Amino acid sequence: MSDPVLDVRALRSGYGRVPVLHGVTFSIAKGENLGLIGPNGHGKTTLFRTLSGLVPAWSGSVTFLGEDITGSAPASIVERGLIHAPQGNKLFPDLTVLENLWLGAFAAGPRAERKRTIEKVFALFPRLAERRKQYCRTLSGGERQMVTIGCCLMGLPKLLILDEPTLGLSPKLKAELRDAIAEIIGSGVQTVIVEQDPEFLQTLTTRLLLVSEGAIRAEIAEGGGLEHQRVVEMYFGHA
Repeated sequence: MSDPVLDVRALRSGYGRVPVLHGVTFSIAKGENLGLIGPNGHGKTTLFRTLSGLVPAWSGSVTFLGEDITGSAPASIVERGLIHAPQGNKLFPDLTVLENLWLGAFAAGPRAERKRTIEKVFALFPRLAERRKQYCRTLSGGERQMVTIGCCLMGLPKLLILDEPTLGLSPKLKAELRDAIAEIIGSGVQTVIVEQDPEFLQTLTTRLLLVSEGAIRAEIAEGGGLEHQRVVEMYFGHA
């Protein structure tokens, strides 16, 4: 069996003196795409921020493609190919779509490929090609999310972390984004995705993990099925 792409062991972190993650352990094998579900405020975003170096790990380890990246700077982690699309609008609002996308290719390798990569981004999101000279502050929420994912793709990710990519989007845009993410996965980019809709995740991922109270509480393997009552119990406990 080959080494995992991502291996997280007994990871603890938090903010100030307040712990949020309590010994999170999981791994992602080559070819796997992982989905995370769980109540709001229980550590999913903190987990992503710790993996990408934005929040320091208190203890435990994160290994990516065989390298220990625990404590590495965020830019170094991005250069290795682990790229995080954060929740919410984190773009430069007074730069154009094209300028924001160029910034996603800051590392030497992606910068050399950026003309080729940006054509792939525009093929994936034709709306961005139409709005390439438009300031990001003038875009709709769905268009800003497309730019966010496009910026990540410009960095040539080996593992793409998506934190609630469809938050606040209409059903139509949600379906469009699901198809785009499926295309990204089909191109060979592995993903870790947080969403509040387990059925959305099951169309894209090979395994689901429930994150609750800063720890992994349950796992659902591919094809395991997810009944509504089970989701309610996982989120809120038994009556």
